[in-house]
Amino acid sequence: MSNDWPQTLWIVRHGQSAGNVARDAAEAAGLPRIDIAERDIDVPLSDLGRLQARALGEWFGELPPGRRPEVVLTSPYVRARETTRALMEAAGLDPRSVRVRTDERLREKEFGILDRLTVFGIRQHHPELAAQRAHVGKFYFRPPGGESWCDVILRLRSVVEMVTREHAGQRVLIVAHQVIVNCMRYLIECLEEHEILELDRRGDVPNCGVTSYELDPARNQLQVDLVNFVAPLREAGAPVTVEPDAPVAAKP
Repeated sequence: MSNDWPQTLWIVRHGQSAGNVARDAAEAAGLPRIDIAERDIDVPLSDLGRLQARALGEWFGELPPGRRPEVVLTSPYVRARETTRALMEAAGLDPRSVRVRTDERLREKEFGILDRLTVFGIRQHHPELAAQRAHVGKFYFRPPGGESWCDVILRLRSVVEMVTREHAGQRVLIVAHQVIVNCMRYLIECLEEHEILELDRRGDVPNCGVTSYELDPARNQLQVDLVNFVAPLREAGAPVTVEPDAPVAAKP
């Protein structure tokens, strides 16, 4: 039987970003809008986020050479690319021998008209959308100019197809965002709407948390190995943070 899946697949959320910090400050102050000057794509890591990325990179660097990433796929957002760069440097992964690809399909969920609004801001400025979201649920709700989780899953299906076609049998690391982590789990683990929403209700994906899969060659399937693994951060003394990305602040 030929195997189509990677040997190992790691999916990592970026380190804490400046947007996470600004979102916390806005929520704590009861403000309607998050004070972020940059476009969402341009929001950088915080100092803590860089520390988290280096800590995780050291963990990857301690793996045996035959178990380290061979291919790295990253979201084009600055916070993901900075995480990738810091992680690879700390791990000693040479970009001349490790294939690094930036893939726009791994970008964060598009929030459209709700971008940079806090929960209070959404209810204040768009009460009809807040009501619709509560009724429809976040899996199917699409804000004007934005995406639903289903929309994200549709673009990720082609990522999964590309990974199986081009990187079968390899060790692949994906660095992206919270919604991407959950939606990739939905695809790989063949989840249903209520199951992915239950994952989301349990808590946010930790910054630099690792979810990974190992190939079961007998079944030609990926099997869950680690879920939101943060031990490398704790061992390095880097605080674990679980704040959602700033535009994700709107929860029912």
